[in-house]
Amino acid sequence: MKDICCIGHITRDKIITPKQTVKMGGGTAFYFAYGMNQLPRKIDFQLLTKVGEGAMDEVEKMRQAGIEVVCHPSRHTVYFENKYGANSNNRTQRVLAKADPFTVDEMRDVEARIFHLGSLLDDDFSPETVKFLSTKGRISIDVQGYLREVRGEHVYAVDWKNKEEILACTDILKLNEHEMEVISGSKNPRTVAMQLHEMGVNEVVITLGSYGSLIYADGKFYEIPAYEPHEVVDATGCGDTYSTGYLYCRLQGMGYMESGKFAAAMCTLKLEHSGPFDRTIEEIEDIIRSQSR
Repeated sequence: MKDICCIGHITRDKIITPKQTVKMGGGTAFYFAYGMNQLPRKIDFQLLTKVGEGAMDEVEKMRQAGIEVVCHPSRHTVYFENKYGANSNNRTQRVLAKADPFTVDEMRDVEARIFHLGSLLDDDFSPETVKFLSTKGRISIDVQGYLREVRGEHVYAVDWKNKEEILACTDILKLNEHEMEVISGSKNPRTVAMQLHEMGVNEVVITLGSYGSLIYADGKFYEIPAYEPHEVVDATGCGDTYSTGYLYCRLQGMGYMESGKFAAAMCTLKLEHSGPFDRTIEEIEDIIRSQSR
């Protein structure tokens, strides 16, 4: 039995920023697994993914880095193009290839206390798959993929199909300020958090970019500060890095405030370069200490 199993597609990403164009692996699964791999091994982690033959080298690289990966075959690997303007909160996306969805059969042999579902597109995880996993452990979801529909190569923001059905099985939900508006029509994170809680979610985590983040759990709000990066290089994977830090702490029994601050500090360090989180727990703790004075 693992403490946490992250389930999601590894992607091929082309990231275009005002400073550079980078081609690399990506997706929630990628950023989450590498982020977890940088932290002290206090929890037992496994990644479950699906890629086409051409991306098996990325899976092997992860295994060589010491990440435990279960990989199922797919006809294609997801291929994203992410383009950022001067403001790193603004991103346009194209999807140049799509992977097969995850199935109930592929989930039969995984055992974990928490399953973190890194959806990238709206059909990655069917309600049946989520329901099946919820009989085996707690469900944590990053909402982003459920709100992305591909038409041609372009990605459109859509409301969440089967929202009520899936949220009824969800214990922890992470979303950002844009996603909360798509889901609820509201710009007020407190209102949205309470609505989602009423639909069955125990811990609602809303990231608000440079304004920090808000956690709603056990009937209370926790306001988490944003820490200042030295420079902003690439925001791709920041939300996934936040989830990594948050769940890493929560699985060790840490409180909401402490877990949120740890996650926020991890994000700050991730913002300073392209690629997954590559720093140390000491650097995370330094940021929290130095910027909390």
